[in-house]
Formats: sequence, C-alpha cells, structure tokens
Amino acid sequence: MFTNTNLPCSSHTTTHNTKPEYSTVPELRDAFIATLQSLHGKTLKQSTNQEKFEALVWLTRKIISKNLIETKKQRAHDAPKQVYYLSIEFLLGRLLENNLVNLSIKEICAEALSQLGIELDILLGQEEDAGLGNGGLGRLAACYLDSMAALGLAGHGCGLRYRYGLFEQTIINGYQHESPDNWLKNQSYVWEYRRPEEKTTIRFGGTVRVQTNGKIKFIHENYESIIAVPYDVPIVGYRNELVNTLRLWSAEIDVGNHTCYVHGGDCNSVIDYKHTIESLTDILYPHDTYYEGKLLRLKQQYFLVSASLQSIIRDFRLQHNSLKELPDKIAIHINDTHPALAVPEFMRILLDDCSLDWDEAWNLTVHTLSYTNHTVLPEALEKWPVSMLEHLLPRIYMIIHEINERYCHELWNSYPGDWDRIRSMAVISDDQVHMAHLAIAGSHSVNGVAEIHTEILKKSVMNHFYTHTPDKFSNVTNGITQRRWLLTANPRLADLISDAIGSSWIEYPCDLAKLAPLVKDTAFLEDLASVKMHNKLKLAKYIKDKYNVVVDVHSIFDSHIKRIHAYKRQCLNVMHIMDLYNRLQENPQLDITPHTFIFGGKAAPGYYKAKKTIKLITTLADKINNDTSINSKLKVLFLENYNVSQAELIIPASDVSEQISTASREASGTGNMKFMMNGALTIGTLDGANVEIRNAVGASNIFVFGLSAEEVLNYYRHGGYNPWDIYNNDSRVKIILDQLINGFFPVNSDESTQNELATTYRDKNRWQSMCLMNIAHSGWFSSDRTFSEYAADIWKMDQPIPLWCHCLPEDYARITPGRDVHVDSIMLS
Repeated sequence: MFTNTNLPCSSHTTTHNTKPEYSTVPELRDAFIATLQSLHGKTLKQSTNQEKFEALVWLTRKIISKNLIETKKQRAHDAPKQVYYLSIEFLLGRLLENNLVNLSIKEICAEALSQLGIELDILLGQEEDAGLGNGGLGRLAACYLDSMAALGLAGHGCGLRYRYGLFEQTIINGYQHESPDNWLKNQSYVWEYRRPEEKTTIRFGGTVRVQTNGKIKFIHENYESIIAVPYDVPIVGYRNELVNTLRLWSAEIDVGNHTCYVHGGDCNSVIDYKHTIESLTDILYPHDTYYEGKLLRLKQQYFLVSASLQSIIRDFRLQHNSLKELPDKIAIHINDTHPALAVPEFMRILLDDCSLDWDEAWNLTVHTLSYTNHTVLPEALEKWPVSMLEHLLPRIYMIIHEINERYCHELWNSYPGDWDRIRSMAVISDDQVHMAHLAIAGSHSVNGVAEIHTEILKKSVMNHFYTHTPDKFSNVTNGITQRRWLLTANPRLADLISDAIGSSWIEYPCDLAKLAPLVKDTAFLEDLASVKMHNKLKLAKYIKDKYNVVVDVHSIFDSHIKRIHAYKRQCLNVMHIMDLYNRLQENPQLDITPHTFIFGGKAAPGYYKAKKTIKLITTLADKINNDTSINSKLKVLFLENYNVSQAELIIPASDVSEQISTASREASGTGNMKFMMNGALTIGTLDGANVEIRNAVGASNIFVFGLSAEEVLNYYRHGGYNPWDIYNNDSRVKIILDQLINGFFPVNSDESTQNELATTYRDKNRWQSMCLMNIAHSGWFSSDRTFSEYAADIWKMDQPIPLWCHCLPEDYARITPGRDVHVDSIMLS
C-alpha cells in the first residue's frame, strides 16, 4: 500500500490561465450555429441530430486544440518526466459529455442548445462507443488516462486504432451471434488528429545478416515493411486546461508508391495488397484458435510496441542530448503481457539504431520499463512458439534468445544445479517464449493489481521470480475514475453528494468519506433512495422499450455484468435463480423479496462453454418471464451488446453487485468498485479487490460467502474436492443440475447469504445506510489514488504540479471514528 506522505497536498492549479473560449451562453450559442453551417452547409432546421452532434464536437475540439497546443508548449519548456502507457485495449466509451464536464462548459452548453430547441442529452446519445477494447483491461486503461490528465501528469496512452471493435453482439433464439462492430463506418473518429508526418516503418519477416567490421552489426534484409500512422485522441484534464494524448497506430500503405500491373492498367492487385496490409489493425483480438489468427495477434503486438517505441525515442532524442537520461525522463509501462515485446524492441533500437553495447542498452531498458500483471490464469499468461517468432521477427527473436541466455546464466550463478527452477523461470522453454517471464526480466518493477492477487503472485504463480528479485514486486490496487463513474454516469447522486459535503470529492476522492456521519440522517437516506429509484425507473424504461419486459422497480436489481467466463461464475448465479424459481413453483405465495436479475457481457467467439452459458441464461429468462404463476416475483434479463454506455445506465440503477468469481482467480476487478461508488451492495467471494472493499466498508456492509483463496488453492494443489459429494448430498443442487438435462427447460450458491441479502433489503433504512457506507468509502478505489502510487513509487515522476492528496485507511479512521481499518494480511502457503 502506498504510504509516501512526502508528496505535497495542494489545491489543483492550471498550467496556463486564459479566458475560456466560450464563457457565456450567447457566445456558445452563436458559435454552435456558425460551426453547424460551416461544417454541413445547412441551417439549424435542416440539420439532423447527427450533424448537430458533429457540430458540437467540432466546437469542443476547437477549445481542446488550443489547450493541447499550450500543453505541449509548456511541457517542451518544463521538460517533465513523461510516462507512456502501452496497452492493447483502451475502452473509452463516449467522450463528448466527459469533455464538456472537464472543460467546465456542460451547463452553459446545455442552456445554449436549449435556447435553440435542442436537448443536449439527445446529441450526447448520437456518439458511438469507440471500439478499442473488450472489458476490464481496456476500461482500466481508460480510467488511468483520465486520472493521468486530471492529476497533471505528463503522459500518453499507446494503442492500436482498430477499424472494427471486438464484435456487435445480438441474441437470436437465445444464442450469441457476432457481427462486425463497424464503429469507424464514417472512416474517421470525431476526436482524433491524424499525424502522417510522424509515421514509422515496421519490419516483418526477412533475414538478418551479421556483419563484423571491428564491431558486430546486424543488418535486417528482405523484410516486409508496413507503415504505422499515428492518430492522437485528446485526453482532457479536469478543469486544468491540460490535454494529454492517446496515440493510436494504424497500419497503412502509400498506394502512390506502388505501380499497377500494366496489363490493361489493372490496379486490383495493388488495392488487394493495400487491404491486406491494413487488415493488421482491422480487429481487436483476432480469433486465435488457428495459426493465421495467432500470427496476426503476434503481428499486432509487435506493431504496437515497435511503432510506439520508435516514436518515443525519436521524440526523446529531439529534446535530450544523451540516451543515459532515458530512465530519468521517460517511463514506459507494459499493461499486461500483450506489449511485452517492448523489452526486445527497446533493446533493438538501442543496439542497432543507437549503436549502444549490450550492457548499457540492457541497463537503460530495465530502468525505463515497468510491468503490470493482470492474471494468475495459466491460459492468459501468453506464450508464443519459437518458430513463429523466429520467422516473423528474426532480429527480435535473436535478442530474446540472448536475453534468455544471459538471464539463465544469472540464475545458474544464483541457483547452481537447480535446473527445475531455472527452467521454470526461463524466457524460452519447451519451444515457447514466455511473455510474462520476458516482461519480468526486462523491467525494474512488477506489480499486481490487488493485495490478494499480488500475494498469490509472490507466494505461488511467480514465487521463484519474487524470491530471486523481491524488490521488483509491489502491489498497486486498481482504481476507477470518479469523474466518469459518478459525476458523469450518476449526476443526481453527484449533486446530492455535493449538496451535502461540497464538491471537493471530484478532485479529492477520499473526501467522499465525509458522507459517513450522515449514516443516521434519515432525510439524507431518503434522498439517497430517491436517487436510486430515479435511476431504476430509467433502466426499467430502457428494458421495456428494447425487450418489451416490464420489471418491478421496487424489486432488487441484481446485476452480473462482465465478460462471460467460467471463473466469473455466471452459472453459479443461474443456479441460485433456478432454486428461487423452484421454490416459487412449489409455493407461488412464498414470501420472498422480488428480484430482477440483470446479466450482460460477451463470450469470446471460440469459447463454447461461455456461449452455452448465455443460452442457459436466456432460456431461463424466457421461462421465468413468461410464467404468470409466480406473480412477477422474479424477472431475468440478458442485455445484449454490453458496453461502457450500457454500464453507465445499469450500474447507477443496481441494488446488488454480483462479484462471485472463484476465489484466487480474479486479479482485481473494477466493476466491483463502480457499483460500490454508486451505492450498490456487493455479494461476492473474498477474491481480487473484494477483499479490500470488505476491509474498507467493514464486514457488516458487504455480503461475503464461499471459500477463501487459500482454501481454493489448497484444493488445486492437494485435491480433496469432489463435486459428486455435493450433488448427492444437497437435494437443491441435485434438482437444479438434473433440470439442466431432464427437459425442464426447452433445450450451489450459498443460499444463507442470499437470504440475508433479501431480508436486509426489506429494512429500507438499514439498506440505505449500507449503501451510503459503500459510497463513503469508495474514494480509496479512485484511479487518482492508483495513478499517484504508480507516479511516485514506480515511475518516480517529478511534476511541476503537485500530486493531489492520496488516500490512506487512516483518513477513514479520522473521519469515521471507531471504524475498523485493519487490512488483513494474506498468507498463502
């Protein structure tokens, strides 16, 4: 946990103080009309909502562009250390409202548009979610970009400009169907700036010739070259006039440099080649169950890191004289293993392009790079066949091979004769290149993303690495941005909070703890319940309009929205619902608390079990929702095509947050934090950040069940768990499992915890008090705190603007006397 108290706490200051571009309603109203006419050549009356949306975006971009230029100018003068965050995903969601809020013009914008007969919310709804990510990894990266800009940190995201998102999910006859997510159908993204003058060349294939002329030189020949063109998306800081960038790389080709075949002037071959090249950045996560899909994934990963690192070092050399300054002026962060090829690519640039010797290049690489691990699942720890890397990236493979040789030699010196240990830590073993091992060897810092996750890494999954270099390992618990997930997603709750304790929480999230003394304020708790009801009515209308299902807004809205995966245990939730349904069928007058169960999430196209789980949920929903005998006491919904915008609708309306992953499997989770911040109560296992949420809010304000991580890991190691015993000895479980195959449908949860939850919901005052305590203690889970830890402890950032106060458990003890702030130590054998 971050405990550096030497960072100064100060009120937030801006980099440059200039008069806002549009400071009055008439100014903004007139500018909007002028922009609309200039952009589309139409009057207001003739324009569509989409055209009005585009005019508002361009008006906003004008302000952003000015701030971006000023930010770059000041940073060129101040030369602060810059961080580059490499991630295969950035799930941004819609940006217009966020940008209007951060620029302090949302209110006058709404008023100006209102005077023209336009509802701002209608224009906000025109924006498509950018198809640049899939789930938690991409949303986390987006939160970090927001905090980086809000904190005044000089930094950039580095990703890929996918022409198509993961996929559009539709549910047909209960089954998931995938179609292309054509989010760039207009050929461009409204927020991006194309920078063709900063393009780089990426090399694939070919051969490497070794030339010895006094000094060994490696010459890459006969390669295929692909142009990487950057598109910069501005990331606007909260009310500080600072603008960072998310740089997205696109694979392109200059058709003008290719001659068409002369036979009849046919240029089809050139056009076909263009499409082949550009397909490199067509889609996120190509299907990797076949060789070509795996190869494309590997090409994407190298394309990302090579383009990014070439650009980073090029910019560095324009501003600094000596490469020795690299670790002092640049931090490059590897977000999960997808960008792990940054290690050998950084070495390649320093060795081949900058003519450094190995030891000097390796020292600079290790001290510049850092790595976050996001998983303990073996299938998610990437490995690539040696033959594939050797063929696709011959020079990179040579460097990886040399890294492996030197690293194994270092291990031999430390553990002579311990071949099993060395083999388990080698970068190359069993004809595979282990990307997590490469990232650990080539970084000065390795962090987990929740206390329990980091302990599992240190004591189990990466124990050998930890005992070899313990100082490399640390924990930085994930976080979310309160500006997106509370201020923007839940404006009524944000207003209620600000009216009660002031608005400082927007910039100092731990000030939310000032809400805790209101836990006995009946009037405030009633207002809190009113906000929740407003959000539930909004979601209920969406469900009725889209699915023609009427839900009881007084029922418990129980949400399980996340990627469909075995360890996230949507099936366990289904079993609980089936048990409730069975009991209601036996006794339709059974006095149970009405429930509305809401599911959402996508299954990977090749993940058969996950897709069958969706079919199970939709089949159960169809049966329950059409059974009039249970008096609408249960409803089940699967909301298709789950994305950020849908999450912003579901989370503020939810009463219960399902976080029921198998303990030890979920690294952290961030959905749990979003629900918590919006006043939903968690039911879950002691896994990932659930442990820290329990410690923050207190055991009486969360519903916990199931085995501990240590108990689960002991079963994995030693056996002793027999599901047949449960099936044969628990009649409810047996009935449910039998119903899956006995024709009950057209095609073991901890019941005592669920009963406790349902009973507690009926005590409205108690429930709202628990909701309030969750909101009050959600500030520590802000990505502002997370990024402050990264900046101070890992990247050693020295900013002209002091970092905002970080959050410590002691803050809660001070504001909420008597609360237990003990953080459990997790000892895993």
